[in-house]
Amino acid sequence: MRRLTGKALMLLAMSVAGMEVSVAQNSACDKPVEAGLFDMGKMWTFDYAPADYFAKTYNFTPDEKWFENARLAALRFGNGCSASFVSPDGLVMTNHHCARGSGFKVQRPGENFNENGFYALKASEERRVEDLFVDQLVKIEDITARVLTAMSKENSDAAQVVIRDKELAAIKKEYSEKPEWKGLEIQSVQFYNGGKFSLYGFKRYTDVRLVFMPELHLGFFGGDYDNFTYPRYDLDCSFFRVYDDTGKPIKSEHYFKFNQNGPNEGEPVFVIGNPGTTLRLSTISDLEFRRDKQLPLNLELYKKISLMYQAYNEKAKSDSIINIIFGLENSWKATNAEYGGLKDPCVLARKASFENQFKKAVQNKSSLSSNLYYWDEIEKANKELSRIYDEYSILNTTRLSGQLLQFAQGTVSVVTIGVEPARKDALKKRLSTFTVPKEIELEQQMIAIHLQVALNKLGKDHPYVKAVLNGKTPEEASKEIIQNTRLKDAQFRAEVLSKDSAALWSINDPLLNLAKLSAPRFNTLSLIYREMQSKLFAYRSKIGRMLFDIYGTQIPPDATFSLRINDGVVKGYEYNGTIAPPFTTFFGLYDRNYSFSKKYPFTLPKRWENPPMELLKTRMNFVTTNDIIGGNSGSAMVNKNLEVVGLVFDGNIESNLGRFIFIPEENRAVGVHSGGMLAALKYIYKANRLLDELTGKK
Repeated sequence: MRRLTGKALMLLAMSVAGMEVSVAQNSACDKPVEAGLFDMGKMWTFDYAPADYFAKTYNFTPDEKWFENARLAALRFGNGCSASFVSPDGLVMTNHHCARGSGFKVQRPGENFNENGFYALKASEERRVEDLFVDQLVKIEDITARVLTAMSKENSDAAQVVIRDKELAAIKKEYSEKPEWKGLEIQSVQFYNGGKFSLYGFKRYTDVRLVFMPELHLGFFGGDYDNFTYPRYDLDCSFFRVYDDTGKPIKSEHYFKFNQNGPNEGEPVFVIGNPGTTLRLSTISDLEFRRDKQLPLNLELYKKISLMYQAYNEKAKSDSIINIIFGLENSWKATNAEYGGLKDPCVLARKASFENQFKKAVQNKSSLSSNLYYWDEIEKANKELSRIYDEYSILNTTRLSGQLLQFAQGTVSVVTIGVEPARKDALKKRLSTFTVPKEIELEQQMIAIHLQVALNKLGKDHPYVKAVLNGKTPEEASKEIIQNTRLKDAQFRAEVLSKDSAALWSINDPLLNLAKLSAPRFNTLSLIYREMQSKLFAYRSKIGRMLFDIYGTQIPPDATFSLRINDGVVKGYEYNGTIAPPFTTFFGLYDRNYSFSKKYPFTLPKRWENPPMELLKTRMNFVTTNDIIGGNSGSAMVNKNLEVVGLVFDGNIESNLGRFIFIPEENRAVGVHSGGMLAALKYIYKANRLLDELTGKK
């Protein structure tokens, strides 16, 4: 991760961007470290479409209509992925791994989508997925001035957060009654850590039906071994269709046509989707806190809980648990790569180089020069958070303790903590619908993990640890707790919820006792935590406003699962002493299958045996320099003509540093090739109806 751009190139790039170069010296690096032109990434918003930048970089000038078509063809897929319209009849493209959770809801007895996939031969066989929706961004309004004016009426950090939320709620209510916004899903979006605010209006489609989904063996070929790697061989795609209120497919005026040939090496590619969360505007103090406190605890939890599920699933063989394991292992791998990047002194020096450059620009601007202390205040707040973070996180048992202990803590909170009546009633109602998980063995193991992490992080003499364990091991204590708790009984849970504070405190139940032990100290820590978060929000917002004031839209805001367009080119890269090709082919899929003796997770279904030569030589996956992060899964990869040339499904391991820095020399987006999708539909699945629709023959 230490191959930085040459000094001459960087000086030229910074000059073009109007930035002053800051060079950081670090004894651990073999040369001075410089901030990169695109360290803050290329996740451009549609609020400030980068037409001039695209014209300068790629020698083509997209007009407002081009950006409008791109925006309206793109979709948010449920609550965590991206998608897009790819036909005039409401056909939607996204990833297989985005479709797994929703697609399995329509699996019928005797069917096995993991083994056999799904394809609707006729329109009447397309299956509606309950609770699935897609959102299309149709309205954008800048509300920054109004929000900041309201916040300026308060002086304290906490009061500003409160008035911000009240003003945003008032704006949403006001706009929901305007004729042109009526019926839309309205969301306020924060950019630059609160330096800018927008109001987004989405048209929500709720009748979404599954059309095609490949087998798990193709959608996640190579399993976790190949996850975040390249070269790759995944058919990570699925197709759905949106229907209107009359039960007919909608007419999608804006959609991306399929380009059967895909992109060429070096060709510009534009990714349009909803990147989840980045932290690129973070200060060095923020990043050090994340490195030293947040990530180590997360890594420990991901690994322990994943191993627990893996051991359990050796007997259970549950598809739902397999998906949980995939998610945990994916999170561990991504977090571990980010953690490694934050421990690299040369990467942090590169971040420090930009921070120093930014501070110097602030100092040189008379209207801002008195604000340098913002960085000091953030550092103070992070030091206070570091002091309490492990204890706060562990006593906050909702993070890692299983559902039964979460119920116990929720009950103690709602009965003993003074909250407004409406919120208390809502919490009680939610707790009253609680049902005991079937996998009671997992509940016991989750509590054991909770107690083991508490012992590791807080020590055996911490009052909570000492009282709970009382000479027992975490495994012994958790077994005793689960065996003896009465919270497994619905009548007892209802009785507990009806108690007042004094009566609840008199009940002797091991799970309730555990929650009661943690509650007083956790409540104290929560007050400190919220106070520090208010301070951090306030000062990060002020830094964000200064960043926008100095650099404008030249630096894009952090990702917020809001619609973005980013640019890159098809390009391989050096790795492991060799070079990764820009494209892979289906030949490579079969080579990997045979090289691992057809063993899981390199297994191929029977229908994939004896492939035709036309399929084997077709491109399957490819890599680009596009700037992506989690949430971009399912994003269309399009060319200058807004034609689909690919589908984002992953990044290389280096892309995980993209959480806090974008390094184009290393970072790669991995996509399914458009020609590869069409070839699989033609030669393997014989999905002629879908193939004709995608190629315009329908």
